[in-house]
Parts: sequence; C-alpha cells; structure tokens
Amino acid sequence: MPSGEALHRASPRPLRPRRPPLHLREPPPPKSAVVFAETALRQVIEVIDRRRPVAQLRPLMTPLLVERVIAHAGVARRGSATMLRVRVRSVDPGGDEVCAAEVFASFTRAGRVHAIAARIEQSRDRWRMVALQIG
Repeated sequence: MPSGEALHRASPRPLRPRRPPLHLREPPPPKSAVVFAETALRQVIEVIDRRRPVAQLRPLMTPLLVERVIAHAGVARRGSATMLRVRVRSVDPGGDEVCAAEVFASFTRAGRVHAIAARIEQSRDRWRMVALQIG
C-alpha cells in the first residue's frame, strides 16, 4: 500500500488533457446546419405532441422518417415536450465543405429527460434529415 506521502505527491503528468493538433480536429458545423437541426428537431417534437401538423415535416425529412414520426405521435403522452439542448457535429467533410452532420438533443416531458438523435445531409443547397432516433 502506498504511503500517505506518496499519495499526496505532485503528479508528473499534466492534469489538463492535451488538445489534438489542428489538423486532427473536426471542422465546426456550418451555421446553416445548426439552425436547420434546431428547427427540425423542435418541429418533430411539436408534431409528436400534436401541436403542429405533420405536413410541415415533409420538406425537412425523408418520407420514411415522416411515417416514423407519425407512428410516434400515435402514442398517448402526458404533457408537452420542451427542448433542452441541441448539439451538431460535422461528419465526413469530404473536401472543403461539410455536407453531413450528426445531431444530438435532449428534451423533457412530464419530468423525464429524453434523447433524440438524427443525421442531416446537404443536397442542392439545403439540409434534409435522413436518419432519426427518438428515445
């Protein structure tokens, strides 16, 4: 067992983690991706809560995802959801421009915290949700 003196000695390692070099860091997501992600997820939650018509989701996501949201909205729920935070992370920059991003968010409903995740991709100068997981 180490002595008390050994336990209180200064560590030879720095306590702060080192940041990766600039060439290894992922690029920040475009502002347009962040705005789209926040708006789209808020609208998804409002459709699930039946505060917004499902037709407003059609330009934002694939038809399969719209059907998934409709199925999720069919379940009876207590209270309305409130978005807590949204994070967007660039994925596969494939050149100079970021054309895909992962979105992570949390929201509360009836005192419980839930998670939602999505993937958005840019095509023809607009963002579209191509994957969605609601927890």
